[in-house]
Amino acid sequence: MLCLRYRGKPTVMLHQNLSQRQQLKILPQQIQLLNLFHLNSLELEQRINQEIEENPLLDEEKNEEEPLPEKEMEVVQDYHDYDEFENDDIPDYKTECENFWHTENFPEKPMAELADFRKDVKMQFHYLEHTPDELVLAEFIIDSLNSHGMLDMEVQALADDFSFKHKRWIEIEDVESVLYKIQQLEPIGIGSRSINECYLLQLKKMNQKRPDVRLASQLIENHFNDLRRRNLEKIMHDLHIEEDELVIIMQLIGKLKMKPIAESASSTEVNQNILPDFIIVQEDDYLEAFLYKQRSSSLHINSGWKEMIEAKGKGNRADKATQQYLKNKLNAAQWFVNAIRQREGTMLKVIKAILHFQYDYFREGDVRQLKPMILKNIADMIGVDISTVSRITCNKYVETPFGTILLKDLFTEGIANEKGKVISNRVIQSSLEELIETEDKKNPYTDQQLVTILAEKGFSIARRTVAKYREQLQIPVAQMRSLWA
Repeated sequence: MLCLRYRGKPTVMLHQNLSQRQQLKILPQQIQLLNLFHLNSLELEQRINQEIEENPLLDEEKNEEEPLPEKEMEVVQDYHDYDEFENDDIPDYKTECENFWHTENFPEKPMAELADFRKDVKMQFHYLEHTPDELVLAEFIIDSLNSHGMLDMEVQALADDFSFKHKRWIEIEDVESVLYKIQQLEPIGIGSRSINECYLLQLKKMNQKRPDVRLASQLIENHFNDLRRRNLEKIMHDLHIEEDELVIIMQLIGKLKMKPIAESASSTEVNQNILPDFIIVQEDDYLEAFLYKQRSSSLHINSGWKEMIEAKGKGNRADKATQQYLKNKLNAAQWFVNAIRQREGTMLKVIKAILHFQYDYFREGDVRQLKPMILKNIADMIGVDISTVSRITCNKYVETPFGTILLKDLFTEGIANEKGKVISNRVIQSSLEELIETEDKKNPYTDQQLVTILAEKGFSIARRTVAKYREQLQIPVAQMRSLWA
């Protein structure tokens, strides 16, 4: 028997497998389009001006000159001699004053310059040790604070917004680090994300050797939920204190500010003009939605540059680098104009769908007419993705017959009442706020009493839901409201 042995390397077998799989890839132009969806009117104007400066092929049609004011259209009179003014008895101070003020707008009180607290906080941050990236992030966080100096949005959402706007990824840890630095600035509690965090920031500035300060910090940090549920026995047991000591701690907490910026200070803040993105008008008995301003109609490709590109393309002597540069600019300009048109078309579909969904609310302006509405409802109506509706409605305002409102506030969850009808939680929050405003300040309603009263109005909700809505409205528990009465 003959045996053959192979002493070389083992043979490697090659296999080919054919498989199919789906993979979603977002093109760079799609990312740019989503960026345009996210911009509000003011940000879009800045983006258009930037694009016009960088791209010579993109042009904008300017409006015709407005007619001159009536004073400028008056015919200039002939020269007057001094004799005509010789007997003029009008005192000089009146004519001098009228050069600066119209008679009907003459100020009766001295006007003081009002400063925004955000500008002051930014100035304080400049004196801290920071990197250039931290400074940009800090200014973004400070601009995101509400009128009371508190941060309403989650850190994750804040990081996403910053990454989306500045086109570079930012980690949550970086946001937390910069936010911590902001919270060390004045006024105390600036940048706090909740009432209890605002309390803690104020307590940390006090003398930590004081027993009441130390115990108050432990209560707020570890037993704030027990305080909301009025579990006073549990608090005294865990902190190893007596009832009289708890009263002293509660009195100290009652002296703290719930918000960094007081109501009186925020009320004197300079009102910033809001440029709405949408407008809803009422004609006779019919409501219709429009874009506040259309920009695509004024943007066009410069015809002179376009003809020159086409002429160079036919010739053979054209510089290839120059020709390629002009072609790229032409493609970029055409894409930008089409993207603005697509943005406006999608925005118009979204606002018309919202108007159709909330027609009763826009007719009356009564929050009780607001229906439960989520992003998916609008996305299904117009056939787009939920993320598209989210970007279209983010940070945008609509002008209505009863005022200008934030579009995002119209999206609410719903709760079924006794009759099975789904009611927006904004309606319940409005009723809850009215009850607390009209309560006896010396003997306020507890959460359980509020549950009973709301049930009589047809809102059957649990006590924890009342506590949740009360926290969202930044209203403290009954015991703390009685201490501050």
